[in-house]
Parts: sequence; C-alpha cells; structure tokens
Amino acid sequence: MKPRDMAELAGRNLREALLRNSLTTLGIAVGGASLVAMLSLGAGLKHFASSRLSHSGLFNSILVTRKIDFRGLRRLAHTPAKPPQPSRPLDSAALAALRRLPHVTEVYNQVRFINEVNYDGHPYTTAIAGVPNLARHNDAFTGMKGRYFSGPQAREAILEDSFAKQLTAHPHRLLGQELDLRYARREPLPAAPGSDASGFAIVPQVERLRIVGIIFSQPVFGFSGFMPGRVFIPQSLAERLQVAEVSDLRNVVQGAGAGRNYSSLTVNLQSASDVPAAEAAIRGMGFRTFSLQDASRRLALVFAIFDLLLGVFGSLALAVASLGIINTLVMAILERRREIGVLKALGAGELEIKKLFLMEAGVMGLAGGIAGVILGWALGRGLNWGTAIYLNRRNLPAVEVSMVPWWLALGAIGFAIFISLLAGLYPAARAARLDPIKALRYE
Repeated sequence: MKPRDMAELAGRNLREALLRNSLTTLGIAVGGASLVAMLSLGAGLKHFASSRLSHSGLFNSILVTRKIDFRGLRRLAHTPAKPPQPSRPLDSAALAALRRLPHVTEVYNQVRFINEVNYDGHPYTTAIAGVPNLARHNDAFTGMKGRYFSGPQAREAILEDSFAKQLTAHPHRLLGQELDLRYARREPLPAAPGSDASGFAIVPQVERLRIVGIIFSQPVFGFSGFMPGRVFIPQSLAERLQVAEVSDLRNVVQGAGAGRNYSSLTVNLQSASDVPAAEAAIRGMGFRTFSLQDASRRLALVFAIFDLLLGVFGSLALAVASLGIINTLVMAILERRREIGVLKALGAGELEIKKLFLMEAGVMGLAGGIAGVILGWALGRGLNWGTAIYLNRRNLPAVEVSMVPWWLALGAIGFAIFISLLAGLYPAARAARLDPIKALRYE
C-alpha cells in the first residue's frame, strides 16, 4: 500500500467516526494544555528571576576584598607558626590595577552613608547611596516618576517613595525642586616636617541637589546592600564628595596613613562568561573575590527540579488521554473487522495494518498537540492578565509569570504525538493479528 493511499484511507476512517475521534483529540488537547500551562509557568518564573538578577548586574560582578590572615588566632602546640604574609592594601593603586584588567567595564567603591538632608528649611537624617552606571536599566528605575540622572557627575538626586512622602504630602511636586545634602568631607593634610605620618581633616560641606526622580522599590546593584538607600546620587558624584567614613579613622589607627583605603571594591565585567578568568586574575593580584557564579548554578538546579515536577504532573493528563486513544482504536477494530479482512485478503501485510492504525493515532496526537499548545498559551495569557490586575491593585509593577518559548511548543506537540503512538501500539498489534477469514465472516 502506497503512503498516499494509506494516508487517504486513514483520513476517511477518522472522518467516519468524527464525533468520537474529535472527543479523543479534545482529551489530548486538554492534556497538552495542562502540560504547556505548567511548564510555561516554570519558564516564566525562571525568566523573571534571571532577568531581575541580570538587570541588577550581580551575575557579571565580582566583590573584591583584602586577604586577612587569621593564623595568629590559632594556637598550635608543636608546630611553629609561620610569619604572616602582609596583605596587599585595597587602595587607589589597586583600584587602577583592577580597571586595567580585560573585559572590565567599571570598578567602584559602593558609597553608602547616613547624613542629613535639608528640604524647605527642615532637616532629615537619612541614608544616601551612590548609583553606578550599570543600574540605569534596573527595574526600579524603569517605572519611576521623573527621569534618570542626566550624567555621571550630575548634581541630581532620586528619592525613594516613602522618603518623598516624608518630605511632602504631594511627592510628585518634588520633581525639579532642590534639597541640600550636609556631609563631612575628608580633606588630606600634609605630613609634618621630619615625619612621614600624614592625616586628614573633617570639613563640613553642603551639596545642593536637584530632585529628578522618585522610585517605588529598592534598586538591587552590587553586593554591599546591607543599608538600603533613600536618597540616590550618581556614583561618580558620590566618590567626588570624598565623604568621611568610619574606615578612614580605622586606617589611621592601623598606620595606613591618610590615603584612601577601601573595605571592598566591585568589579563589573562585560558578561558573566568573563567572571571566572577575571576572578583568577584578581586572586593572582593578592585579593579575595566573591561572585554569584556558584549561586547561579544552584539556582539553575532548583529550576530544573521545579520544571521536572511540573512536567510530571502536567503529563498525567496526557497519560489519561492516551487511554481514550486506546479505547477509540479498539472500538474502531471491532467496527472495521470486515475492512481489515478485505485489506489482508488483497495482500496487505501485518506491518501495513499496524502503520494504518498508528497513522490514525499520530494524526489525533498531532491535532491534539497543536490545539493543546494554543489552549495552554491562552491559559498563560490569562494568568499573566490576572496577575497584572492583582499587582496593579497593590501598586506593584506587572510581571510576566507565564511564557511559552518555541522549544516548549514544539516539545509539547512532539510529546503528544509520542504518547498517541505509544497508546496506538496495542490496538495496531491487535488489528494486525486478525485472521482474515474470521474477519470476513464477522457480521
């Protein structure tokens, strides 16, 4: 039997029992829709988490700190202690060396300090944070009121929404207004004659800032996020202010002089694939490093297990639908015994009879798989729509929790066809084993 004739015969048989075959195909579509809807939820949540972390710049960032030798705290009775090796200071020279590394886009010291701002004649003590260039595309700044900083050293400020409401009952009126930042500036002093020691002076300063934006959530950038900011200024401006920090006094007590020493530096690279090589180079310079490479691998493992569980539960509906395929084809064998007998009498072999029934099962699986993908996509769109309404009512930005990538759509259709063919194996084998003489006598 030619493939064209077999396909025409299979199509005719499917049309003769249209209602029964349509209901079986609908069962496959419902099973495929549940599989697509569950896996699309996993894919959407994974994309949401990874995009948030990618926008924060944490995946392509390295936290650099000094090496600290703790061997002096150990008490070894019989092993003589080795003299500790001096650790390399994390100073301006180290910062310049880090900037010369390949694929480095930015190296900065995260500036976060608590000081006083003055607006409309009233003082407010709050936390000020410098914002690096990479945070421009952060989700917190995407849906804000106003605009982002006009330049890396612009005398501008972006306020956190709760702090803006503390300043006035109408936060939107703050845009374009000015406030004064009062801070303590660190001014180096020349060394005394005949002495190498140097120090610094604390000079009170005032910086006038123009309010250009208001954000509704805390931006995530860098690793030193232990103190949330409420007033944000450009990172370059924050560094130029030379704000006196607690670490400056500690460095003087430890004999480090008045030069700027950092507790940590953040190194941003062009992509996450550049992180391992950069970490090795920084360790070779005598510093300690930390990145989220290991954490990202663990996160991928968690989502893989989550997708597996969703796929297993979603496949149960397809497994139930496969019982409908078996029932439909077994009923078709009983109704078409004489037809099978005629085909065998005309020379059709067992393999051709099997192919005929498997083709019918495959067609139902293909139609059901396509319909399931469309239905699952519609369910995902409805879930995104409902989630957006729920979040908007709580003044939160809408997120896409469900998405159907192309590989999921093709995989769901292929899996539906595979389940259908698997379910058609028993009816096809049963039809191929029919005795043609008994089949022709069947009434």
